[in-house]
Amino acid sequence: MELTTVWFLLVAVLFTGYFILEGFDFGVGMLLPVLGRDDRERRVLINTIGPVWDGNEVWLITAGGAMFAAFPEWYATLFSGFYLPLLLILLALIARGVAFEYRHKRPEASWKRRWDRAIFVGSLLPAILWGVAFANILRGVPLTADHEYAGGLLDLLNPYALLGGVTTLGLFLTHGAVFVALKTTGDIRERAGALAVQVGAATAVVAVAFLAWTLTIRSSAAAVVLAVGAALALLAGLAAARVRREGWAFAGTAVAIALAVATLFAALFPNVLPSTLDAAGTLTASNAASTPYTLKIMTWVAVVFTPIVLAYQGWTYWVFRRRIGVQNIPQH
Repeated sequence: MELTTVWFLLVAVLFTGYFILEGFDFGVGMLLPVLGRDDRERRVLINTIGPVWDGNEVWLITAGGAMFAAFPEWYATLFSGFYLPLLLILLALIARGVAFEYRHKRPEASWKRRWDRAIFVGSLLPAILWGVAFANILRGVPLTADHEYAGGLLDLLNPYALLGGVTTLGLFLTHGAVFVALKTTGDIRERAGALAVQVGAATAVVAVAFLAWTLTIRSSAAAVVLAVGAALALLAGLAAARVRREGWAFAGTAVAIALAVATLFAALFPNVLPSTLDAAGTLTASNAASTPYTLKIMTWVAVVFTPIVLAYQGWTYWVFRRRIGVQNIPQH
């Protein structure tokens, strides 16, 4: 297998891991005003992701770094053409991270409400905009023969991309609700489980429509199989949530997100950013890649350090694996 293909797969794996892990983070953040009826319940929700949310974001940093080093032409064109939505994602992530750290610094209710809103908005915007961005990557954008983006913001807000944004929003909400049900006890667990089924049912309809539309734009045999698998995994996860098997439900929504992302990358390959303006402007895994020597060095670095990072993050989840409830939150 060529190293360009290997690194295309690795970038796909990194984004898949990011959407699975940060997906439930976003879901919990968006559900903060829905499931948290008072301050103690909101603190329970925040504490379910408190030990892991910043580690989950490492997947995005690594994915961006891998894209920059392995496919610099792809990185440059993508970040210049998608500058505004990616900037909004960055600002939202910054505001969200600051909110997690500052919310508990003062006891006033008004202070906490402001940071709760920052957590909500900081989770909502990326949940939508990542779907918009990846839908546009697969659909293609207007690129010149020099691989320069020749469109505007409205070109990115097409119906297919907006449906992609609604799809990721629904998937992350469902994934987050299932995670809350898995990590909590008492009334919060009950409400989260019921909400996961309700939101998941609507999400399943939207996701199937988006994946079906995707396969009419670009497709391959692998993409079709992965899309069907994603739909089945989501339905299986919802069935498990309905009977309160939260572990299986979380596995189902995680696999659904993984297969949905894999569908996009499988349909995209060997392109990395198609051009709707000039076929000569299409970026592929070959013409966007770094030199073979660079890819070879990167491969050895990945072989050495990836197991270490995975082991450390897995250990973190193991340490903080227990359920929590309002009984674990002291009153202030």
